[in-house]
Order: sequence, then structure tokens, then C-alpha cells
Amino acid sequence: MENFEITKPEASEYASYYEIYISLVQDDILSALQNQIKQTSELLAKIPEEKGTYAYAEGKWSIKELIGHLIDTERIMAYRALRFSRNDLIEIEGFEQNDYIENSDFNSCKLTDLAKEFELIRHANILMFKNLAQEAWNKTGVASGNPVSVKALAHIIAGHELHHIKILKERYL
Repeated sequence: MENFEITKPEASEYASYYEIYISLVQDDILSALQNQIKQTSELLAKIPEEKGTYAYAEGKWSIKELIGHLIDTERIMAYRALRFSRNDLIEIEGFEQNDYIENSDFNSCKLTDLAKEFELIRHANILMFKNLAQEAWNKTGVASGNPVSVKALAHIIAGHELHHIKILKERYL
């Protein structure tokens, strides 16, 4: 278990388009990731199953697709963090989020199953991050053509969730 301070990443540790997410993370990263489990789970539990396929506008994702996007993105960012923390320096390609949604079947999933999947992925990722050595947090690799640190990836996961939960509250609920 970590017993050292994990600071916010410097702007040089991630592509500028991730600033929108990283700037949202105010707490220490492990606390932020942990606290989001309860907050997001409680929010998702209040959404009736029949509202799961609701989208607030034509061409926008449904609530289930938004949750699926959070799960997909967390998996991908955590995979990147794992690889870079293990000193794997092979560049990782990007992913097209809309293609992932198009090729998913999230709308056929139960909302409660998606909520549980989110919780389980997050718990596993918190354990991975907690078990990293201090020097692993500062390791970097290249993903989507840009350098990114393990520390930045953890912050991107937390901030990305905060960003989309805000949208969920404002536009869907």
C-alpha cells in the first residue's frame, strides 16, 4: 500500500486535451477514485431501468452507453497505466470512443449490471494503483501519439468520470 504523496501531474505529463479532466480532480487521487465509487453507484441506483436507453438529443449516447463509455475508458486508461508502470515503452494507439459505442451492446445490458461492472473495474484499478511503487507513478509512455505518465492516467480516469457524471446530472436526469 502506498505511503507517499502522489502529486497532481504537471502539464508536460499529458496531452493538453486531458486538462479538462485533470483540472476537475481536487482530492488526492486514490481518495478521489475511492470516493467516486459510492457517489456514482448511489446516483446510478436512482435511475430506473426504463430510463437507461434515454438520450437527451438525437445522436447522443443513452445513459447506458454513457456508463459503458466510462467503463471502456477506465479499462483503456488503466491498461495504459499498467503497461507504462511496468516500463513497457511500446507506443499504444488511440481509440475512437464513438466506434466503441457503435460496436457495443450497452443498451441491451441491465443498468444494474453496468453499475456493478463500473464498481468492480474501479475497485480492481484502485488496488493496482495502490500497489504501485512510488517510482512507477512517474513513469511515462506514449499513447495516442502523446507522452503520458502513470500519475496523469490515474487523474484522467477520475476526471473523466467527474466530467461525464456532471453531464449525466445536467442533461439526462
